[in-house]
Amino acid sequence: MPKHGKKYRQADSAIPTGSLFAPLDAVKLIKDQELTRFDATVEVHFRLGVNVRHADQQLRGTIALPHGTGRSVTVAVFAEGDKAKEAEAAGADFVGGADLAKRVAEGFTDFDVAIATPDMMGEVGKLGRVLGPAGKMPNPKTGTVTFDITKAVEDVKGGKVEYRTDRTGIVHLGIGKRSFSTEQLVENYQSVLDEILRAKPAATKGRYIKSITLAQTMGPGVPVDTTRTQNLLEEVAA
Repeated sequence: MPKHGKKYRQADSAIPTGSLFAPLDAVKLIKDQELTRFDATVEVHFRLGVNVRHADQQLRGTIALPHGTGRSVTVAVFAEGDKAKEAEAAGADFVGGADLAKRVAEGFTDFDVAIATPDMMGEVGKLGRVLGPAGKMPNPKTGTVTFDITKAVEDVKGGKVEYRTDRTGIVHLGIGKRSFSTEQLVENYQSVLDEILRAKPAATKGRYIKSITLAQTMGPGVPVDTTRTQNLLEEVAA
């Protein structure tokens, strides 16, 4: 039996072996692929020349995508008093202090992002075994440990996403939906690429970006030319 369905194989056959696509052409190709009945996520995968065994070569940060991700993000905020009220007003889905921490400790993780005020980290820090493996532990480096709760919630809801290298030195990130316009996807891709280049660790040696692949959910990867790093919006306009 074939590993992939007919639509996947047809889409894959349109990608010549060894070819590299300009970002604009890669996005257009993905938008031409009708593989799912739902609005598929368009993903980008950067294979980086970093040694993640060294802390100074691990990447972790956040990016505010100009057009968001196209998906609804559920936010849990660990806060009390006025900061809890601020979180509710900002649109947080779950808000609480010790009571919310207790729910999470018992297995509640039905949220995408967790935010906490610094004074709550004593409670939240105990949830490392639950939130850590899921990548949901609040962290000052990603802006999710802060007293500015309104901004943190609005940023996450508005399309701010976290990125990090995995154990093999790859960054995986959704940059929007297939229903987005070509221009929107290219602009989101440009923002991510700019951030990855900006975040290049000083200790990195040799080739930094080894490969870039664009793909949609359940679709084949489209290899992207890593040398195309500027003027991508002008390409769209042309």
